[in-house]
Amino acid sequence: MIPETTESDSVRIFDQIVRDRRSIRGFLSTPVAAEVLERVFETAAFAPSNCNTQPWYSHVVSGEMRDRLSGIFMQTIGQGKHSLDFPYEAKYDGIYRQRQLDVGLLLYKALGVTREDREGKRQAFLRNLEFFDAPHVVFIFMPEWCGIREACDVGMYAQTLMLAMRAHGIASCPQTILGYDADSVRRELGIGPDMKLLFGISFGYEDRSLPENRIIPDRATLDEHVKFYP
Repeated sequence: MIPETTESDSVRIFDQIVRDRRSIRGFLSTPVAAEVLERVFETAAFAPSNCNTQPWYSHVVSGEMRDRLSGIFMQTIGQGKHSLDFPYEAKYDGIYRQRQLDVGLLLYKALGVTREDREGKRQAFLRNLEFFDAPHVVFIFMPEWCGIREACDVGMYAQTLMLAMRAHGIASCPQTILGYDADSVRRELGIGPDMKLLFGISFGYEDRSLPENRIIPDRATLDEHVKFYP
């Protein structure tokens, strides 16, 4: 049971959980207990969805299957061989491009990778396919009939999932790149072609010794993304 709290306690706790959630890029090998995993995913299922359709399907891999998929990704995604269910253009302009560059520079600086270090950049990229050493990965699918509205529902589910993880002391990293080889994921997990892969989330307990886990990207100010009307 979740203990009862005053309204001020609830606001403080929720605010802290949201602000503490960051994309973590280095995990301990310690697995999350099965009962904790079940609690987290049960909580995430309370996310809102259009007409209560709940169009999300989570496939959680650990242990041997986690290692197998990592090895496959090294041979497919790592070699530029892609099978995406949804196109990803990644053509950011203006402030969106600047934000992308800024967080990339923060990460490379933490890793000690210079602008000219092509091999260092490649190794940093490949860490994605190793799930940053996380012991667990969840691949998030939706049925092929779904459109943009349902994809928004899945996004709300994923955010709720990561906040639930954070509340239990579990770190996470949502990764678009984990959707780049949907065919292999379906094949290895026995998932039918009627389910389409959006992305994956690596998760586990944070390795606090790593400098890349100490970067804190800037956030836009309130007046940059919200307009209030009287």
